[in-house]
Amino acid sequence: MPTTQEIAEDLVALCREGKFEESGEKYWADDVVSLEPGEDDMARTVGKDSVRGKGEWWAANHEIHGVLVEGPYVNGDQFIVRFKMDLTPKGAERITMDEVGLYTLKNGLIAEERFFYGG
Repeated sequence: MPTTQEIAEDLVALCREGKFEESGEKYWADDVVSLEPGEDDMARTVGKDSVRGKGEWWAANHEIHGVLVEGPYVNGDQFIVRFKMDLTPKGAERITMDEVGLYTLKNGLIAEERFFYGG
């Protein structure tokens, strides 16, 4: 089984190539939990199909002009990746989003992904 470091480095490499969906398909556990700040319907998404749907919604509602992916930063069965995105949400002005993802592995797959947003 690959180490946390190896999984984290592969996920980062895929994201740097713009292969966000592929990284999820490769590493999400069937019962993955995805947590976003806030209280809307995407604050807690459970299950690979639901998390995939969240990603599909994101892609359909944002035009991404560029992404900087930093990391990974590994500790035990967890790792952090920083994403700085230049994007335009549908119907809004172009922005830069600064986000950190904390990933927790179980049996070589992502059991939980938790996102934090910076100013």
